[in-house]
Amino acid sequence: MRRKEPFLVEGTPLHMIVEYGLVLFGCLIVALSFNLFLVPNQVVSGGVSGISVLVQHGTGIKPAYTQWALNIPLFVLGVWLVGKQFGVKTAVGTFVVPLFVLLTSDVPSLTNNAMLAAIYGGIGIGLGVGIVLRGRGSTGGMDLAAQLIHRYTGIAFSAAMAMLDTVIILTAGAVFTAEKALYALIGLFVTSKTIDVVQVGFGSSKVAYIISAKWEEMTEAVLHVLDRGLTRLKGAGGFTGNDCTVLMVVVNVREVAKLKVLVRTIDPEAFVLISSASEVLGEGFKRNG
Repeated sequence: MRRKEPFLVEGTPLHMIVEYGLVLFGCLIVALSFNLFLVPNQVVSGGVSGISVLVQHGTGIKPAYTQWALNIPLFVLGVWLVGKQFGVKTAVGTFVVPLFVLLTSDVPSLTNNAMLAAIYGGIGIGLGVGIVLRGRGSTGGMDLAAQLIHRYTGIAFSAAMAMLDTVIILTAGAVFTAEKALYALIGLFVTSKTIDVVQVGFGSSKVAYIISAKWEEMTEAVLHVLDRGLTRLKGAGGFTGNDCTVLMVVVNVREVAKLKVLVRTIDPEAFVLISSASEVLGEGFKRNG
């Protein structure tokens, strides 16, 4: 039987249209969330958008103009120093997010409660950024600055982002109130968690490593009772130096209890390590792509 080809083939015009569509749609959601929740309530979201809220408070300059003024030099510097890593989709996010922020600047706020604004705004921006990342794009801003810091100082990208956001939030606390800085932290936390959900989904799988002298029986049970595949790994005891077989099994959360019962029934002395897997791609789990 001929294998069915995937609907979206990497590199085809249709695939590129879908990816650019995701980037544009994600940018629109980011801009709407920014104007519907964050700006009216003076909640600083971190990054260039957070700086633009502070600048608007002090000077009255619309956030979109500040975002362009910061994003464009960062993008040009990134292309000059790093090269092709800062591609077309990064350019799209860099220019389009401020454009959408400008076009939606007159939309009425949906809440005057700063706490709700931080939560809803964080969800919206996380959703938008997550969609942009699914389209293999970037919204630019402090992401670019953090990449440059990482490249030329050796500081981890996540640490660089955390440092930049910390400076912005502390500034927000000084300009507005300590309470607004707390709301900003809540918004950033919600944003990061929402991005994770968009990227890897709500599903949570577990990976189990089983070391047992009865690994052959264990293999049969996993394959035919649990109906899961597995991988046999070669190992050696750190203390004894004896060779051993390690079974690696990936299961969903609902199957963990059943797996533990199987292992305990076959070999009560088996050593089992179970840990979380944020995302699993392949047969029996999420489709690749």
